[in-house]
Amino acid sequence: MAEQHTSLTMTADLWKQLERSSRREYWGRAWYKFSHNPLSVIGLTTVTAVILLAIFAPYVTPYPEHAGPFTDFANAKQPPSWAHPFGTDVAGRDVLTRTMFGFRFSLTMGLIVLSLTAPLGVLLGLLAGYYHESWVDTIIMRVTDIFLAVPPLILALAIAAMLKPNLINSMMAVSLMWWPWYTRLVYGLATQLRNEYFVKSAEVMGASRLHILFKEILPNCVSPIFTKMSLDMGWVILIGSSLSFVGLGVQPPKPGLGTMVANGSRFLPDLWWISLFPALGIVLIVLGFNLLGDGLRDLFAAEEV
Repeated sequence: MAEQHTSLTMTADLWKQLERSSRREYWGRAWYKFSHNPLSVIGLTTVTAVILLAIFAPYVTPYPEHAGPFTDFANAKQPPSWAHPFGTDVAGRDVLTRTMFGFRFSLTMGLIVLSLTAPLGVLLGLLAGYYHESWVDTIIMRVTDIFLAVPPLILALAIAAMLKPNLINSMMAVSLMWWPWYTRLVYGLATQLRNEYFVKSAEVMGASRLHILFKEILPNCVSPIFTKMSLDMGWVILIGSSLSFVGLGVQPPKPGLGTMVANGSRFLPDLWWISLFPALGIVLIVLGFNLLGDGLRDLFAAEEV
């Protein structure tokens, strides 16, 4: 009996070692593919730089007080120079400083919207996919189709216009129209996975519905979900900037990137730097997250090699 127990223990230890070795091999292969894709590395570097600038903006910007209700009309409308690399706006505030602080609002918009919409959309997609061709599927997917039938930006504008214009309400507006995309994605994956042998085996063994949904099906959906979240981060920030551009997002004197572009557009082409640099900041964020999303897709695809 003792020998049998020892044998089982050795077998379990060997299995854990093989599992750890396999996991290290997988992540090593995945990182090799990711690091040898120049665009993926550029995306990761760009996103990391933007996040660090947003976090440490009060310490790395030359004029942190310019991020708030500050005026310096003596230095207003100055073109780019050594003292003000991105120039100053009509109130004399440093555009570089306000652009870096604008990264904070943009990243906050993306993080909060995705943290609200992704879990909700994933949960609804799991339920609809697992209970395929039932009343649960019908109700969830018909509501999802209604939201998907309206262009995202138009729906966000309509919702934000009914609310008080500020950052919180703009995040609510984008969240209300973003969850269906995750529902549709996970629904397609769950519909396929529900017929796989490992799901049927769990059902035969008497596993609970929650176990099947969150332990059997959901782990096999993680890769596409994280890839989509990375890609969506850029799109959410772009839509949030669009809301700010039309006055439904971040309100002055807060330095929202879309708000800065809108304020500077009134002085084009003479004071071109007021709009150009915040617009380039939006492009930088969106491009970085899109390149990172492509790299994550290749990274997760390494599992199939």
